[in-house]
Amino acid sequence: MAIDFALTPRQRDLQRESRNFARDVLAGARIAESLPTPEERFLATRPVYEAMVAAGFLRKCVPAAAGGENAGLVDMAIMAEEFYSVDASVTLTMLGTVLGFLPILLGGTPEQCGRLLGPFLKTSGAPLASFCASEPGGSANAASPPPGEGVRTTGRLAGDKWIINGRKKWASSATGWDRKGADILCVVCRTDPLAVPTEAISIIVVERPASGIVFERAIDTIGHRTHLVPEFRLDNVSAPRDNLLGETGSGLALSAASFTGTAALVGIFGVALMRAAFEFSLHFARNEKRGGVHPIIEHQAVGYALADAKTSIEAARYLSWRACHAVDTQSPAADELAIQAKIYGSETAVRVITDLMRVVGVDSYDREVPLGRLLQDALALPIFDGGNMGVRRRQLHTMLKSPDYDPLAAISTA
Repeated sequence: MAIDFALTPRQRDLQRESRNFARDVLAGARIAESLPTPEERFLATRPVYEAMVAAGFLRKCVPAAAGGENAGLVDMAIMAEEFYSVDASVTLTMLGTVLGFLPILLGGTPEQCGRLLGPFLKTSGAPLASFCASEPGGSANAASPPPGEGVRTTGRLAGDKWIINGRKKWASSATGWDRKGADILCVVCRTDPLAVPTEAISIIVVERPASGIVFERAIDTIGHRTHLVPEFRLDNVSAPRDNLLGETGSGLALSAASFTGTAALVGIFGVALMRAAFEFSLHFARNEKRGGVHPIIEHQAVGYALADAKTSIEAARYLSWRACHAVDTQSPAADELAIQAKIYGSETAVRVITDLMRVVGVDSYDREVPLGRLLQDALALPIFDGGNMGVRRRQLHTMLKSPDYDPLAAISTA
């Protein structure tokens, strides 16, 4: 039987290296959460992010074919779990950067990849990239035909340049460390006002420095307190004609392909948060008597709650690994498995952490206890990276409606 969840020696080394870095360096970023404003919190994490880049972890997210050291999405999942369980915010800054340049990897020419990805192959500095898809007012219906608006940001060709106008929101690190923009912005925009949505939307790469990026505000998020998600305008921002990714009008397909891999990683984000909550709750239950005679782990209700939580963690992890493997092998079932991993991992995380807070009791409401912070981070998972209700379930529904849908495909393909 070819099913094997054992990590290779190289993957175990990656896991160990990531775990040590998270414990020794990444954990120090949490002190920034006490600062008063979103921008102050984000800027305070820069030294830790630079250390992450210097240690080569960003290079490990770039495929070897593009000059990096990444061997696949499974490896990224191993690394992401170790990082995200310790500090979700800085981890999201790095993986949001990966999403930011992923359209270039998927749809760019060799010339574009060589020209645009250079900053992310270095082990110095603090390079950022951002995938600018979401807009104020929501983007769940980006492909909506008239009279729906769909994508409102426009890209107009003027000579040898694209001129981009519009507003974006929720794009990780998009305005950079100084409000002037990340190193790379992959901007989803409408390049043909008359074409049907599947032919009207394109992705254009904006390189720093680019005038016309106007910072409006940093969203003060419930969780991921030191990660930057700005709202900003693009006022006549220009990009070279050669910075169009793929063909004109291929933006929706390229966006969907970019979000397939990240969906599987969101499942792992949920695993990481549940894991951190479980480790704390298990230690608490083994050591706290709450005024009684025995540690509370001796009580069946507590033991059953911990057992259910651990079962959910393992189930979510292996579904996510399976989805990552399907993406790596370009399996026909990759889209379905990735979306299922995102939905299950994200929604299970909210439920499991809430259940573990009941185990700990009222002390879980104290900010000195990590469960509240973990729950705040988990609340984002069902609603970002394509919300489960507005996007992801719709995608599964579309698959199920297809007359060619095979309900056994996920277990019948590599």
